[in-house]
Amino acid sequence: MKHPGLWRLSIVAVLVLTIELLCRGGVINSFTMIPPSQMFVALVSMIRHADWFWGDTRYTFQNVVAAIALSVVPGFVVGLVLHALPRLRRVLNPVLLSYYSVPTFVFYPLLIVIFGIGQLSLTVMGALFGVVAMISSTLTAIDRIPGVYGKVARVMRMSRWRRALQITLPAATPHLFTGVKLAVAYSVIGVIAGEFILATAGLGRRLSLSFNEFDNATMYGLILLIFIVVAVINTALQHWEARIYRRWYRT
Repeated sequence: MKHPGLWRLSIVAVLVLTIELLCRGGVINSFTMIPPSQMFVALVSMIRHADWFWGDTRYTFQNVVAAIALSVVPGFVVGLVLHALPRLRRVLNPVLLSYYSVPTFVFYPLLIVIFGIGQLSLTVMGALFGVVAMISSTLTAIDRIPGVYGKVARVMRMSRWRRALQITLPAATPHLFTGVKLAVAYSVIGVIAGEFILATAGLGRRLSLSFNEFDNATMYGLILLIFIVVAVINTALQHWEARIYRRWYRT
């Protein structure tokens, strides 16, 4: 398909326009959802006038960035270890496959006991959401590396550390972006949901307050902000992924 970015943008535009018309026409009750144009106006108003906006936004995205880092880096390292130890991988594989069948929120009370109510608990919550997706993607990426690369490493008598840095990581990079994008999405979900449940600050807390107070303008404005930020991050990752694919396969 030519110009996939344009197609995606067109689909989003059609969906937004459809929701706008349904809201304006009364098909969707304003008590349930406000039109996207009003969401945007509410977001701009919060950016310009709300005293809490920048502090809560900074609080949330600091937690999100830390959670993404704790998902991607340890997830990649654990994936390398599991791939190097097939027996351990076979033992843990059922756990990885069934991990998301258990709501991660059940661990939040335990995290509060261990780390207290604050940023650390929220960061760990976000990381717990994203790390398994990164582990699984790392294993898949390494499995797709041609076997001849491993033979070359053995012939050159490379250590496991050098092999991981100089062969495995570069060869797996084009296929790791799925895990990174999932880690971003899951980390945002984990942090926002953690703030929604119990937090002293953050966008999730503001979402919870606006939901309880039936403040649709604030609630949907914040939802729009989160959607825009995650969409921008994933678009940037997608462009970076495409560049690496073109360079790797020299197309």
